[in-house]
Amino acid sequence: MDIRVLQYFLAVAREQSISKAATSLHLSQPTLSVQLKALEDELGKTLLIRGSKGSKKVTLTEEGMLLRQRAEEIMSLIAKTKNELTLNDQHIVGDIYIASGETKAIRLLADTAFALAKEHPDIHYHLSSGNSEFVFEQIEKGLIDFGLVFDNIDTTKYHSLSLPYQDIWGVLLPKNAPEAQLSKINLTDLKDKPVLISQQKHHSQSFMKWMEHQATSLNIVGSYNLLYNASQFVEAGFGYAIGLAEIINNDNLTFIPLDPPIVSNICIIWKKYQIFSKAAEKFLIKFKEMHGL
Repeated sequence: MDIRVLQYFLAVAREQSISKAATSLHLSQPTLSVQLKALEDELGKTLLIRGSKGSKKVTLTEEGMLLRQRAEEIMSLIAKTKNELTLNDQHIVGDIYIASGETKAIRLLADTAFALAKEHPDIHYHLSSGNSEFVFEQIEKGLIDFGLVFDNIDTTKYHSLSLPYQDIWGVLLPKNAPEAQLSKINLTDLKDKPVLISQQKHHSQSFMKWMEHQATSLNIVGSYNLLYNASQFVEAGFGYAIGLAEIINNDNLTFIPLDPPIVSNICIIWKKYQIFSKAAEKFLIKFKEMHGL
């Protein structure tokens, strides 16, 4: 599969037109059509549905949508690799890709980036946010250098460092709720209350054990993967959300820690046998140095 032809295919997917894509690529339409047909023949799949006579619009088949996703990932990795190989040791220029869930621990990485910028101002940072599944997916595809996740780590696949920070689990509820005056909240306080819980699979070990024992005692009315979205349901009066402290800043809501307390360790992870760019290597060294790891 030729990289050049993948670029042609992505242009067609973007323009939704072979003629418009040919113009943007400075090719003739017949030449582009031949290249696309050869790609379909190579893969043994129909990638494009050509419009009916008189219509120039093309749409992607299910296989075409999958190829577009993979082709975009391939082109991103090529650009990243090319950039890494052109770096030199004296003047480090590069990009660092980080994915993280919702956690205040991201501040540790931000402090590291700020400190490193004084030595290497031409390093740029690209942050992606999502749940744990998203972070692991990004790191598996090679699209990020580092991820922030809970402590439930597969050590056969990843290197990890436990951060000097712990997330606290509790309940997000309206300030006018009867339980809002409590300093801590337990299962008795939550009895018969509608509760939203996180749907992530890669929770911390401490929270997973708690859920295994307590889930049947809760009136679970829904789930979420990002607490901000759940907070809108809480504010609307739909229910309370079990989540992490210091994520939501809303004057109409309050956070109360669980009793007994549940805390989760946060780790920075990277793939085993990963070859870092010079920028990522400098970042990891600085991170360990600043945080005593």
